[in-house]
Amino acid sequence: MDAKTKYKAKKTKIVFFDIDDTLRVKVTGYMPESIKTVFASLKEKGYLTGIASGRALYGVVSEIRDLKPDYFVTINGSYVIDKKGQEVFNQPLDKEITRAYVDWCREIGIAYGFAGKDEPIVSENTDIVRSAIEPIYGPCQVDPNYHLSHDVYHMWTFTENNAELALPEHLAAEVRLVPWHEYSSDVVKNGISKASGVAEVLAREGLKPENAMMFGDGPNDMEIFDYVGFTVAMGNAVPEIKEKADYITNTVEEDGIFNALEKLGMVEQTLTFPQLDLANVEGPVATIKTNRGDLTIKLFPDHAPKTVANFVALAKDGYYDGIIFHRIIKDFMIQGGDPTGTGMGGQSIYGDSFEDEFSNELYNLRGALSMANAGPNTNGSQFFIVQNSKIPYAQKELERGGWPAEIAASYAENGGTPHLDRRHTVFGQLTDEASYAVLDAIAAVETGAQDKPVADVVIETIEVVD
Repeated sequence: MDAKTKYKAKKTKIVFFDIDDTLRVKVTGYMPESIKTVFASLKEKGYLTGIASGRALYGVVSEIRDLKPDYFVTINGSYVIDKKGQEVFNQPLDKEITRAYVDWCREIGIAYGFAGKDEPIVSENTDIVRSAIEPIYGPCQVDPNYHLSHDVYHMWTFTENNAELALPEHLAAEVRLVPWHEYSSDVVKNGISKASGVAEVLAREGLKPENAMMFGDGPNDMEIFDYVGFTVAMGNAVPEIKEKADYITNTVEEDGIFNALEKLGMVEQTLTFPQLDLANVEGPVATIKTNRGDLTIKLFPDHAPKTVANFVALAKDGYYDGIIFHRIIKDFMIQGGDPTGTGMGGQSIYGDSFEDEFSNELYNLRGALSMANAGPNTNGSQFFIVQNSKIPYAQKELERGGWPAEIAASYAENGGTPHLDRRHTVFGQLTDEASYAVLDAIAAVETGAQDKPVADVVIETIEVVD
């Protein structure tokens, strides 16, 4: 994301979200856990939030309601309420329009439906109708004459040839078709859209269009993408929406909303630090058996998958058996993994050097297992274990330098090598006091030229329990 895009987004004071295939996957109902973080973080930072959906309020599922947005722009902008349920905008279709629409549907022989204020109604209950409407609203009551006695906010078409439908001139002057399903379109009053609903919200808050951001994916987001100041298309969005967007993010399943807002600096990732909570971390455990004792290490494949896979495969192949720790520096680290014992050799399972895998949840704390390298993206087989127990920095200094408070506290209390962060891939952590005792004993051995131990410290084997 370039600086110009970020600057444009800085005017944002309220963020709107479509529901289907934006906040959640329409077909499966999947909503990423990161969405909860998004809404909580936006609220904490003082941003207003809103749902802008073609759905009626009764079709907004509980997990969306539980996000507690400040506004609901529903039924394609024709019915808008605030978080207290107070109406901001309420405009049903004229009775003449609904009667003319029903007459047309009956004339051409297609099923139809109505979005009432409190319920969805269909004209008949066929497979085509059910396939379109039930994933959104569940089973619907049948009443082909509902429009005669109730307010209707928008209507639906239901037919196999939906893509070929065109409204007659007298209806096209009043309403338009907005496709949303293979067999269905919303029938929306001209001049009413998500954009007009959002305009009502902005007027109430005293905001301008440039103060609003919208996340969307489908045809009924077109007007709002033309209206608000900043737009983000989901990775799964239709091409027309992507063309209009200021930024294209990932798909729903790939945490697209969170990733975009994080890049814009509007939300922050909720970090967990597995090195500080090893008992609750799932992952392989490696035991480096040396002639000076055992070093037991929890590995982190979720954070450094290629690195862990490389280490585990080499260990299981016996690659490390009999290799020495060729470089040991007390109050710094112990380094091994080179079959030549010189610090100049070693090869990964990938046949060549492989890239760094830096995580903002892993650090070179005391006891960290990290990859040795000769510069960026030059990882092979060599690794080191951080032994340093004291650092020359106070916790507050590290926090000011950008380290998370919990990590800064661990560095200050236990030691480590913070200057190696983002330079060497961390992929494991010593698990017990006995291992730390062995680490310190190895670090204390006598060394000679190039920090090589006078008496070999040998890796007899590395056992891995997946």
